[in-house]
Amino acid sequence: MLSFLPRSPAIDDGGALRRSTAVALSGAIAARAYKHLSLDLSGAILGFLVTAIHIAAGYRYQEILTDPSYAGQFVLMTNPHIGNTGVNTDDEESRCCFLAGLIIRNLSICTSNWRCSETLGDYLAKRNIMGIYDVDTRAITRRLRQDGSLIGVLSVDLISGVSCDAPYEWTNKTDPEWEFQKNQSFGENLHVVAYDFGIKHNILRRLASYGCKITVVPSNWPASETLKMKPDGVIFSNGPGDPSAVPHAVETVKAIIGNVPVFGICMGHQLIGQALGGKTFKMKFGHHGGNHPVCDLRSGRVDISALVRMSGAIST
Repeated sequence: MLSFLPRSPAIDDGGALRRSTAVALSGAIAARAYKHLSLDLSGAILGFLVTAIHIAAGYRYQEILTDPSYAGQFVLMTNPHIGNTGVNTDDEESRCCFLAGLIIRNLSICTSNWRCSETLGDYLAKRNIMGIYDVDTRAITRRLRQDGSLIGVLSVDLISGVSCDAPYEWTNKTDPEWEFQKNQSFGENLHVVAYDFGIKHNILRRLASYGCKITVVPSNWPASETLKMKPDGVIFSNGPGDPSAVPHAVETVKAIIGNVPVFGICMGHQLIGQALGGKTFKMKFGHHGGNHPVCDLRSGRVDISALVRMSGAIST
């Protein structure tokens, strides 16, 4: 996701980065988000947004990438087709890439140049430069011409970097000395599929301690494959980032809801909210902490819960 806000001395880098990953910024400064496809990198980064307005950018983009004048900036290419000539070792203008990110409309699916040594996507990935494509660059250019210099945030899928690579079975239970629900097996013979958006092991240990059979699947695991497993329930786990930046996960949740019982934690809860038509936005302050006592009003029993490093986004 690309979000941006007007340049303002009242906003420091950290604050802008924290607030700009949502679809709209909280407070008096409005922002707009543009969905995109990523060039194989994940994360979030802050920079000034500038345009490269000339036809030659269609094949001189490597010179722009290595021009120190663009250090720390997001370069928006107004030429709609980028990457067709690939990159080579002769067109470097300095010792490395200095820009913070590259924003383009169409990424060429092939390269055609006798000097080409690698594709643009591979070139950026090796240098840890974030790039996005399939963006409405004309709309952003108009916004820049209207409002002037803007601070931008590139925010893409964070969960793919923390998810597992393939499905696996989880069997480990809570260690006996830490077990507080002794001789109870509420979930015996129940099969639970856990989507790993950054799941914590203790969540899996607790499910296993209740007798559940647990299959952990990657964040991009198709809903159709999950339903083929005929699970008794699906859990969408905690995870980093903004649910609006992972629309594929929202679509997965949509396809599963109504077919089997579901529940979510943190990111998973927000994904369920969006899948049901709700919206999420960043709170001014996220909730952080641990060891919160929770009383079961039916029995009077007090359990200690973990409310740690919540993302600070809420669903409406």
